[in-house]
Parts: sequence; C-alpha cells; structure tokens
Amino acid sequence: MKNDKKLVTKFLSTIFVFFFSVSAQGQALPGPDPLQMEDAPDLGYYPVPHGMKIPPDVELGAASSVIWTKENHLILFNRGPNPLMEFDPRGRLLKTWGQGDYIRPHGMRLDPNGNIWTTDVNGHTVRKMNLDGQVLLTIGKMGKAGEPEEGLLNEPTDLTINDKGEVFILVGHGRGTPQLLKFDRLGRFMKKWGGPGTGPGQFDTPHSIVVDEEGLIYVADRENRRIQIFDDEGTYLKEWHYKGLPCGLHFDSEGTLWMVSGFAGEILKLDDQGKVLAATGEPGKKLGEFGEAHYMTLAPGDVIYVADTIKPDLHKFIENPIHSKAYKKKR
Repeated sequence: MKNDKKLVTKFLSTIFVFFFSVSAQGQALPGPDPLQMEDAPDLGYYPVPHGMKIPPDVELGAASSVIWTKENHLILFNRGPNPLMEFDPRGRLLKTWGQGDYIRPHGMRLDPNGNIWTTDVNGHTVRKMNLDGQVLLTIGKMGKAGEPEEGLLNEPTDLTINDKGEVFILVGHGRGTPQLLKFDRLGRFMKKWGGPGTGPGQFDTPHSIVVDEEGLIYVADRENRRIQIFDDEGTYLKEWHYKGLPCGLHFDSEGTLWMVSGFAGEILKLDDQGKVLAATGEPGKKLGEFGEAHYMTLAPGDVIYVADTIKPDLHKFIENPIHSKAYKKKR
C-alpha cells in the first residue's frame, strides 16, 4: 500500500513538473529587460560553479529552494526523485531523503531551533523535520486542497516561523485563494488574512515570507510586484514596489533583507526602507544567468546561493575581492 502511494505521488509529480515547466518557460526572459530590472549600483559579486559533487547515479531535479544550516551544511530542495539533498562545506553529498513524498517542492526554511520546514505547492502540505529527516509535524493533507479551518491547505508556497514558534504560511499559487495563514507552534490554525486583489492586505501569488527581529512579517506579493509588511496579527503597515517580480526573500545574520526577482534574474540587497542598495544578475543561459531566481540563502563568507527552477540550476555567487569588507579594512 505504501509503495502504491509513492508510485502515485511520483506520477503526479512528473505531470506537475512537466506542466509548470512548460508554462513557466513561456515567461522566462531571453535576456536583460530594463523595464523589469532595478536601477542600482553593482553588488560586487560574480558567479562561480556551485561545486556540489553529485554522484552520476543520483539525479538532481530543478532547484526550488536552498538553505544553509548552523552545521555549515547546504540543503537543496529540488523537483527530482531525490527532493532533499544535504551537502557538506566541501560540496560532498551526505544524504538524500524525501523520495516519493512530494508532488511539487517549492519553499524551504529553517526555524529558530534549526528544524527544516518544506512546502509542497501541489501536494498542499507543509512538513517540519529535524536534521535527520524525521517528520515532526505535517500541516495539510497530501493531495487534498482546502481551507485551514478544515485542516487543509491550498497551494502553500512559503512559510516563516517567529521567535514564539508561530508559523505563518502563504497559500495560493494561481488557483487557491491567495492569503496568509497563522498557526501556533503545534500546527493549530489561529487566523488568516488576505484575498485576491491589488489593495493593501490583498495578494496576487504571495510567494515568499520572512520575519524580522521585531516580529514584523514581510510578504513577497509577486504578481503585484511589491513587498507588503504586516504585524503578526495581520495589520497592514506598508508596502514597497519593484520593477521585477519579488520571488524570494532572505534576512542575513545582520538583519539585512535580500530579494531575488524571478524572471528578471536579479539578486537585490535592500535597506530598511526597501530601497535597492545594490544588484547583480540577469536572465540568460551562461554561468550565473537565470531562468528564474526562485529562492536564495547566504553562507559564511558572504557566499550567495540561488535556486533556479527554470534553467534549472543552483547558482553560486562570491564577493569580488575589491568589494569585500576585508579588502576595504586593509585600505
């Protein structure tokens, strides 16, 4: 029975990956589009090969999300037969897991305790796991879309966890109602807000979510080309607008907010008012050029990794030495 379930999941996953790859490819840009790219100074980074050593008998699918753990390991969430892949700092593959458990992998986050959370946008589930891959909590039911009052999710894209352990999940990736759901630390539904539209507190494909040190919630409202900011009870505070599609958000260890902008293929560093301080990246097929900059993370040494679902690839960017903090201190 368990094997039959995994076969069905694998079949559905193949269908969804094919369908969405074809539809997304139609949106990918053949080259830089000034109308979708920010006017900002160069970030001072350049692309290099990602360096992950993947054995020939291990298949890597389209990279959907990426995180760097406190153990200095990189975990890649991808749309292949090995959804979760863990690498050490030298790029050696340590383990894979999640086989047959996902239909369409999407977002992935770490909570304050170092647990891994994943979203399956077409499996309609969110999973919490420890670093050994043991599932500690599941929100939603595999393959069944619905409202949180019924214990269900509808196209979860991303999530974040605050210091109190409360879980904020974005749902609605084109078919489900776009909204933000709040759960307690045990996965019990608390409240929701949002709905389709362009007004304050409304969404059109909410795609990424992070929380700052003060507990404020930042949502990448992708198709509305903006980031919306709320308090943890859903009160709308403000919004910031961009040329491209805000796709993935990430706070670094110093509290600086970063964003990757989807098909525009840019990595953006923002100030505390949402202004773009610096940018790098563009669409294309060469090293470091994007099909879709989906989600990102930063590793020690200010190394940037970006998951690209369309090219597909895992991109790595390192700081140009003349732009580095160490170089500037020497001068």
